[in-house]
Amino acid sequence: MTTVRETIPEDLAPEVEAALAWFNGSEDIAFEVTGIVDPEAAPEASGARELRLVLCGGDRCEQRSFRVTARSDGYDVALLDEAPPEAMGGKTPAELDPPPGARRGWLDRVLGQHAFVVLVFYRGYW
Repeated sequence: MTTVRETIPEDLAPEVEAALAWFNGSEDIAFEVTGIVDPEAAPEASGARELRLVLCGGDRCEQRSFRVTARSDGYDVALLDEAPPEAMGGKTPAELDPPPGARRGWLDRVLGQHAFVVLVFYRGYW
């Protein structure tokens, strides 16, 4: 079963920070890591580690997979092209929705801009 943790394990923190910095370098808005998918399944093999992170920035959240390789001068980061799980028929599992903390300030900001806000929840997706 897929697990998403909001807190990053200490032993993965340097690799997660490197992946986030690399990802933000090519984006027009700053993302933050709001969760990690199956952190126990991120074993280090020959200096490289595969990380599945939940990234939120602006009005969107995404789950991205990275290969982070330790180098003498830091980390080499690459985005992994990952096909959706076949067991889900090509759909992203609901467990990969952003953790609750990702949108804590969003509603307050939006209510300040509009007279009302409509929130739609559909089968665990938002």
